[in-house]
Amino acid sequence: MEKTRILFVSQEIVPYLKDSQMGTIGRYLPQGIQEKGREIRTFMPRFGHINERRNQLHEVIRLSGMNLIIDDTDHPLIIKVASIQSARMQIYFIDNDDYFQRKYMFRDKNNKFFKDNEERAIFFSRGVIETAKKLGWSPDLVHCHGWMTSLIPLYVKRAFRENPLFSDTKIITSLYDDGFTESMNKDFANKIKLDGITSKDLRYFKTPGYMAMMKSAIDFSEGIVLGSENASPELMEYAVASGKPILPYQGEKYLDAYNKFYDKILETPATSTD
Repeated sequence: MEKTRILFVSQEIVPYLKDSQMGTIGRYLPQGIQEKGREIRTFMPRFGHINERRNQLHEVIRLSGMNLIIDDTDHPLIIKVASIQSARMQIYFIDNDDYFQRKYMFRDKNNKFFKDNEERAIFFSRGVIETAKKLGWSPDLVHCHGWMTSLIPLYVKRAFRENPLFSDTKIITSLYDDGFTESMNKDFANKIKLDGITSKDLRYFKTPGYMAMMKSAIDFSEGIVLGSENASPELMEYAVASGKPILPYQGEKYLDAYNKFYDKILETPATSTD
């Protein structure tokens, strides 16, 4: 019997970024799920303050070399990889000189929100999907952590739903306290668009920001996990109203509950927002 394939996409993973609740889950959840007999792949952005030498990142030439077009501009997709030897686990990093060379994650040294954060999220989400395609690796389940991953559900369920690698893929979105109050570029919706994505699919992006991104992620996911006690009450209310399966916050001992939730979602009919 083939192993279930689970793709973890996380905004933060320790030790590559400083300790955080999301980063700790991003590090230890994939390892624990792999040790339970499932096949995994794990992705994160290659933020510029990640020390490549210390963490032994290196470019995967066979996966790099594609250009992603965002707002009529070509952006080279660079894939890097590092290994966590103690976990027998590889981490794939999505990189690009335009978006991920700066020495900060989402805000500059003056705490000003980067003007192109929406393009960075688009590039990261599409980069993960294109890399999975190059690997020829079909995930049974994708688990998204953080707003930088929030466009993946939309892309998988709309733009790539006819691709055999993703036609049966289920998606889980975790909710954290990673919100921001700034608005995104008013052209965000147009930048997101690919064939298969309709104006209805982008209805929240008329007022683009954190809530729009996360509500879209909920809409196009089969299940929701409360990854933080302090996740947005508005999003938690929205998730409950969706009627989709929700895994409550589990604290530090979450592995068995997550694993059982994966089985539940894998047996759930695919989400439909038609």
